[in-house]
Amino acid sequence: MIYVVGNEQDYHFKVLKAVLKKLGADFSHWAENIFHLSYGMVDLPSGKMKSREGTVVDADDLIQEVINEAEKKTKVLGKIEDFSSDEAKQLYKTIGLGALKYFILRVDPEKRMLFNPAESIDFNGNTGPFIQYTYARLRSVIRKGESIPALKNFSDFNASKFTSINEKEKSLITHLVNFPFVVFEAGEKLSPSLIAHYAFEAAKLYNQYYHDFTIVDEEQKETSFFRLQLSTLTARIIKSSMHLLGIDVPERM
Repeated sequence: MIYVVGNEQDYHFKVLKAVLKKLGADFSHWAENIFHLSYGMVDLPSGKMKSREGTVVDADDLIQEVINEAEKKTKVLGKIEDFSSDEAKQLYKTIGLGALKYFILRVDPEKRMLFNPAESIDFNGNTGPFIQYTYARLRSVIRKGESIPALKNFSDFNASKFTSINEKEKSLITHLVNFPFVVFEAGEKLSPSLIAHYAFEAAKLYNQYYHDFTIVDEEQKETSFFRLQLSTLTARIIKSSMHLLGIDVPERM
């Protein structure tokens, strides 16, 4: 049993284990099978939260704050004019919750951290929305490939026989291949931050690749086939990474 509790309770769990051992054979196995995942405390820009002083921030209020921040920044970007009201509201919620979860999970569990709602919604840098935006970009690229008759069946292409791979593609492929090993290590160390950093690096590598090379080009059919397959794999792994963190990724953004 894994207890995710703040590090201010470290002593409590040491005592709990000691008491269970003292109670004898019927209880000692509990002591061996309890793990306290000691989590660093989370502060807000307004200061440390203290229940005894009445300065605790309600979780619902914090969630609503990041959703409102997501709505504000998304409207500034002006890329959802064709969204219905319900679709837009769902997108704000997806981005807001993703920002909140990612901002906390990207930090090593043992470290104390400062959570800034406005900073967490940044669409650039090591944030949930940046990774979500990259996934939405990937899905847009894939839909574009599927809409072109000459490229529609790109998934049938035997990418293993494609040899004209550039350095950016090699770096991205190497990173994607490491996904199961990162997941295993994160499980062994009980550290979701490893998966968060992996997802960010995957998004960063793809954005650099997307910026430097044309993915969809009817004149370069085989190259487009390969790059669309690579984009599909990248999208799948980013989605899986974020899913492991409890974060949804939107098809459009």
